[in-house]
Amino acid sequence: MEDLSARCVRVDSSNSPSVSYLSMIERGKRVPSADMLAVIAVVFQKEVGWFLDDVPEDEAITPEKGNKGGISGMPLEPSFLFSNDILQIAIPEMLSQTGTSGRQFAHLLIRAHQEHHQNHFPDLERAAEEVGLKRMPLATEDIIDIAKGMGLKIKWIDRAPKEVINEMGLSSKQLVTSFFEPPGTIYISNVLKNRPSRLRYDLAVHIGHCVLHNKDGLKSVMMSGRRDDFDDALVPQSNTLNAQDILHAWRDFESSFFAGALLCPKVPYRQLLDRHGYEISVHKQLQVSASVAMRRMTVVSPYPHWHYFDAYAPGKLKAVYRGNGIPLPWGNMRLVEDPCQHWAVFRMISEPVEGTSAQISILNVGNEPRIYCCESVKVDDSAGNPHVLCAGIDLNPAIEAQGKDAQSIANDLKQACAGNGGSIVIPKHIKQDLTSVAKILNINWIERGIKNEARLICSRGAVCPRQPSCYAAGRNLCEDN
Repeated sequence: MEDLSARCVRVDSSNSPSVSYLSMIERGKRVPSADMLAVIAVVFQKEVGWFLDDVPEDEAITPEKGNKGGISGMPLEPSFLFSNDILQIAIPEMLSQTGTSGRQFAHLLIRAHQEHHQNHFPDLERAAEEVGLKRMPLATEDIIDIAKGMGLKIKWIDRAPKEVINEMGLSSKQLVTSFFEPPGTIYISNVLKNRPSRLRYDLAVHIGHCVLHNKDGLKSVMMSGRRDDFDDALVPQSNTLNAQDILHAWRDFESSFFAGALLCPKVPYRQLLDRHGYEISVHKQLQVSASVAMRRMTVVSPYPHWHYFDAYAPGKLKAVYRGNGIPLPWGNMRLVEDPCQHWAVFRMISEPVEGTSAQISILNVGNEPRIYCCESVKVDDSAGNPHVLCAGIDLNPAIEAQGKDAQSIANDLKQACAGNGGSIVIPKHIKQDLTSVAKILNINWIERGIKNEARLICSRGAVCPRQPSCYAAGRNLCEDN
């Protein structure tokens, strides 16, 4: 109701309902005037008559949240094979044979937990709000004052980025940006003096560690650079899953989530996004990184069907969130041999897109086409490595919520793209449906994506839906596009 009231004010402030008035309408204690109903109808992209009692009731216009995460589940039958005793024996063997470290597997478990709950962790939100008092933006001096109020000392150190060679022989840079030393000292690289948004984030993470974990020093090192998301040069790796792996990984996640909630408190940040149509550029106004701003979008938005990628060339995902169940364009434990080059995140890694990067994509998920829209930005990390951040949503639930047949619309768009070499200017009748959804969700980059060509994408080359296939005759035609 807060969101609806705020949206109505922007349409027509003189005829907009307050939150309390909306509540009375909902409980049948008030009837909106014709002018007020007209404003509400604009927000929901419906005719006024749709709201009247003599009209048959359609499906709810707000899609259900559900519990669908990015990692599809499987039936655990026969159940005796999935007992604690059997899993404790089988998991270390699986990790050893696949070359997966215990820490990698721990992060995979946490990501599944995060996606299952669709990024909602109210206890961590409340802990951050108690510390930051929901202030936004927080200046560097504010963060330092919070740290000092907890008895923390800050010392600056000279740490320059170092060259590292990855598994493909490619050179990149790596930087230890900060670390915590018990009982209460935070050491920060001088490099961050010129990167205030990263400085605030590192401090917020260490504050989170102190609040959540009582300064025990276990979660201590912050790094920047293209590396395996789960590897840490200062933490020994093994293929044995132990309690220490789980604890390290969970505290990484908790402290990082706390930092985002401290820098972008849920209600004020959602209201800011609503005023600016979920533009990525709001991060400049808040003096936080684009990464923090985009990750927090997936948390605070009332629409739950989001994904987020942080990608490094030639094909490594440093961070993944798939609350909308979108398949991965590549893995972050191994390189993919036949990645689809038509994903927006891939295209921007190869060559920055001029103008907006917003893209409407059609992707088969479980043999059914789904329509996605995303916005990507290319940035440099604190070590100087370029990478691409991508935030996107699944449009099918929003289309269905408007009483439209999302499956039919997605099929029509898929066939139109396939018959035109894989991309096409969106047909007018589909454009109208997508524009209506974009206005309801109040996400500006969806409208920009609708003005661009829609593109067919796939999760792997073996299932390329384009005609002719990018992988026809054993030749990867994506490289030519």
